[in-house]
Amino acid sequence: MVAQTQLMTADQLLALPDDGYRYELVRGELRKSPLNGAEHGIVSANIAFALAPYVKAHNLGTALGGNVGFLIESNPDHVRAPDASFIRRERVEAAGHIPGYFPGPPDLAVEVISPDDHYTEVAEKIADWLAAGVQLLILVDLRRRSVTIRAPGQPPVTLTDQDTLDAGPVVPGWQLPIRDIFA
Repeated sequence: MVAQTQLMTADQLLALPDDGYRYELVRGELRKSPLNGAEHGIVSANIAFALAPYVKAHNLGTALGGNVGFLIESNPDHVRAPDASFIRRERVEAAGHIPGYFPGPPDLAVEVISPDDHYTEVAEKIADWLAAGVQLLILVDLRRRSVTIRAPGQPPVTLTDQDTLDAGPVVPGWQLPIRDIFA
């Protein structure tokens, strides 16, 4: 006898009660993880708080903090939630009012890799984001205190605290010293 996994929809995920855990939906399967630690939250906030005012001042779109779901595939539904993100103005306007998860990936996604994260799960998220169409993926590794930039068709670029993150054509003109991410 083979046990079947009960697949969940994005609407069912959105309706789950808050029980103190974080959830994502990976091809219809519910993934549960504990809340992030303080260092993870500080680093995520440092990026989001630097990105949001720049995006707003230049009318580029919308910058979002962590735990905002993006519906990146349907049937079965696949919902991922980066630690920070950016969506271009044109895509936000085209989507209009969205009561649920944003349809499609963000243009820029930030994933903070905590010391207790498994690299296999991180690799799966990286593959998911790039396959979904993320134009710039920023991976912050708390263990190594480094930042790796991933873009479709480009080799990964790793930055240290002596470097400056440049969001290039995705968020034109936005830069952030790596040391400010870990401050």
